[in-house]
Amino acid sequence: MSDDQFLQGTWTKLSEVAVKGAQYNSRERQPHPKCLQGTRVDLLKYIHGFLDDTEKNRLIWLHGTAGVGKSAVAFTVADKMKDLKVREETNVEKRLAGTFFFSRKHTKRCTAGYFFATLVYQLATNFSSIRNDVNRAIRDNPALLDPDTPLCDQMEALFLKPLRKLQLRLRGCPPLSFIVDALDE
Repeated sequence: MSDDQFLQGTWTKLSEVAVKGAQYNSRERQPHPKCLQGTRVDLLKYIHGFLDDTEKNRLIWLHGTAGVGKSAVAFTVADKMKDLKVREETNVEKRLAGTFFFSRKHTKRCTAGYFFATLVYQLATNFSSIRNDVNRAIRDNPALLDPDTPLCDQMEALFLKPLRKLQLRLRGCPPLSFIVDALDE
């Protein structure tokens, strides 16, 4: 088996493990909660301004009681970010690098075991330049795709190493965004 065939096989395995229903716009999540036009304008403006700031860490923790609209805000932000390009000359590379919307109702979305595999699958789909790095990590340690593998191992090998390489290539570009919703579920 050639190296290319092996890498394609690992990509296929990652594709099978990644939870498509966790993506912000999946059919599994319909109807999608979103902010109505003209609502939460100040909050959305603040979030987008924060996400555009290249000088700050961009971790936003939106919290509140159940039913106040956190998922609607997360969906609305993700929906806007999906259309923003990393560079003007590209049509593929978008600033929305990945999303994971947890849910108690769905087996693979109520645990963190599939979290990093899903995010890196979306990231490498958006930025094909890291796909081989992701494939090699899986080739070197196939257990990374097992949801029972320690999260710190998955995070470092599957997610952070490829992300660091991508970060070097994208220096000077607007920051990428990952949106996670319902982490407490």
